[in-house]
Amino acid sequence: MTVITTHSPRSARRTARAARFTVDVLRDWREAVPRWDWSRPASADTTFQDPCWLRAWYQAFADADVEPLIALVSDATTGERLALLPLIRRRQHGIRIIEFADLDLTDYNAPLLTPAARDPALAKPMWQALRKTLRRAHGGADLIRLRKMPLSIDGVSNPLAALEGAKPCVLNGNLLVVGDDFEAHRFARERTFRKELERSWRVFTRDPSAAFRIVTETDDALRVLGAIEQQQGARMHDLGMRFVLNDEIQAAFYRNLVREGIARGYVAIGTLTAGDEIVAALLGVRCGRRYTMIRISNGGAKWSNCSPGRLIIERTMAALHQDGVREFDFSIGNYAYKRRFGPEHVPLADFSAALSWRGVPLALRDAAAAWLHQHPKLHDRVRHLLHRSTSREEPA
Repeated sequence: MTVITTHSPRSARRTARAARFTVDVLRDWREAVPRWDWSRPASADTTFQDPCWLRAWYQAFADADVEPLIALVSDATTGERLALLPLIRRRQHGIRIIEFADLDLTDYNAPLLTPAARDPALAKPMWQALRKTLRRAHGGADLIRLRKMPLSIDGVSNPLAALEGAKPCVLNGNLLVVGDDFEAHRFARERTFRKELERSWRVFTRDPSAAFRIVTETDDALRVLGAIEQQQGARMHDLGMRFVLNDEIQAAFYRNLVREGIARGYVAIGTLTAGDEIVAALLGVRCGRRYTMIRISNGGAKWSNCSPGRLIIERTMAALHQDGVREFDFSIGNYAYKRRFGPEHVPLADFSAALSWRGVPLALRDAAAAWLHQHPKLHDRVRHLLHRSTSREEPA
């Protein structure tokens, strides 16, 4: 039997009991924070589910066209907390979609789990309870779409990535694990690449004011973030590409993140400078032994002779390695510069399911896209045919 109970109207909270689990859906991140035990050791697999990241995200998107739907799963008998899912609901062409708090800002999406929730046998009944609650949540839903999920969390299968119907994600992570001896790692690289980096450092340091450092002060970090925004924006403009990270909402997210994250040690920024000029900068987030790179920029053609992009990665890695970091995540996107550093691809998973008849077409489309991705030759052929069709329709 399923029982729906209504709590405070302000939070528009709904609770469903399905056999073993209670699922509370909270409409405000500030309500969710005190209901979860944040004292547990942080996990590298849930770097982007850190409270600093989530607080910055929900705060920045508070006035956007999305609704927070934070799902808190508990044991129905004992009340023990089991899982927290940072979700949102948004509309796309009239279809109500539930997904992670992401909108292309969060590289990896995952539930926060307690040890008791990591039993593989709980994955299906927990999902059934969650699905029933989300379908009946105030405002309803047509589709749940969970993307970019790690396959495991702390060495245990991610219950959402293990659901029947989960598919390989078209995107992947890029993880480089370095041993305790960074110099040994450096000399193990391809000789040409290593020599290029050494030459780049020599060229850069010909300027007597040239320096590398890790930013530790909040005001300084916000100044560097401003430089990253300007440099990335200029680069995208030169390439003729649309750049969204500087729009009002996303810029607010990064300011919120840096403002709190630097003081906590969650955000780490490396810079190459020449006097007051920022030659290159790398912004990332750290969780224990792992550092994940999320934004990188450089001063452009003026400094191209010293390859500042590769150089800022190398120097930041060396500095953070001295501070205990051993895993360097180059995040999603398989760009050429990442391959030179030698990270290994980390597979991710997507899951999509209809919650109403209106969501069925989108769920089927998601399944077809995932199937095509697993058949590269056919996928390329379809893309080619679609491109040709579009080209014929374009005006001369």
